[in-house]
Amino acid sequence: MNTRLHRRSEGGQDAFTDVLFNALLGFTFMFVVAFALMNEPIETGKTDNKAEMLITVRWPDGHPDDIDTLVEDPRGNLLWYHNQDTGLMHLDRDDRGTAHDRIRVDGREIANPLNQETVSLRSLAPGQYVVNVLHYRANYGGEVPVTVKVEKLNPEVEVVYYGTHALAGAGTELTAVRFHLGEAGQVLDVNSNEKQLLLRAVTEKP
Repeated sequence: MNTRLHRRSEGGQDAFTDVLFNALLGFTFMFVVAFALMNEPIETGKTDNKAEMLITVRWPDGHPDDIDTLVEDPRGNLLWYHNQDTGLMHLDRDDRGTAHDRIRVDGREIANPLNQETVSLRSLAPGQYVVNVLHYRANYGGEVPVTVKVEKLNPEVEVVYYGTHALAGAGTELTAVRFHLGEAGQVLDVNSNEKQLLLRAVTEKP
């Protein structure tokens, strides 16, 4: 009789141990799944911000005039405000001076004084690139100083070109810089030989 009770007791302990072990295993599994979900990157709306070169065009903060950037790559692709994503080039910011240049801060809408356009090159194709600036709209007389900077970002930041140019009124277009890249992405030549791009842009406008 005692032997049967002892065996029944052992069977009860084994069942309790199994239940406890399964519960612990279940909690462990749920913890691992929850941890994995917390650390899983969210793919929705993900953008690739990788850039090999950056072209920055700036003019005085708060200036009302509209300055535009035009870039031609070695394959003949032409980037401008009517074609903001072409080939491996993207116009990240099309600044129109003070027109529609407002931001919301702490629930209030204020004017954004920064006048800057940026163009990113997502990859490097060998050949010549042409960077032009255009005085698209002038609100009053006088020259507008425009600075142009071209940076090669990888494997480290290298300033390919930096210079200031004076735009003398609406319709004025000039070549800020031409630069030539080799097969390995190295800069082979930098100059400012003039090449008009606006006429081609307008002619090819869809």
